[in-house]
Amino acid sequence: MPKRPLDRIDRAILAALQNDARCSNKELASAVGLAPSSCLERVRRLKADGRLVGFHAEVDPAALGIMLQAMVFIQLSDQSQAAVKAFLGAVEPQPEVLAITHVAGQHDFIVHVAARDTAHLREIILLHISSMAGVRHVETALIFEHHRAGGLPDYL
Repeated sequence: MPKRPLDRIDRAILAALQNDARCSNKELASAVGLAPSSCLERVRRLKADGRLVGFHAEVDPAALGIMLQAMVFIQLSDQSQAAVKAFLGAVEPQPEVLAITHVAGQHDFIVHVAARDTAHLREIILLHISSMAGVRHVETALIFEHHRAGGLPDYL
């Protein structure tokens, strides 16, 4: 069944929740110009439609002893569905892995990892990623700073 189109209020709700997922329903309703009961129903519908998929807390990595983050660019020797599934099955459980992105182009995956220090990053790369079956090439780019983008573009 096709999803109903998003209207101006749905977009305003999504934008407000991206800005502050902890706001109360009353605050959200006021921000988007709805009665609290109508706002709650809209949020429930956005969840049910799969458009609102979660609420997340942003944690300061340094507060947890994570002093280094990197993007690891990975080429697989085989891009078959089985090889991709095997790679994901091996990399997803790694506790240092923050995000995995399957991409087109020169690399097959970009894996965002967190490490205590350079020795830990080296261990992650050499023992947990480079040694995985099917990994052909690995490049690593250190992250100096991270800035969270504002969310959905206005044109959507």
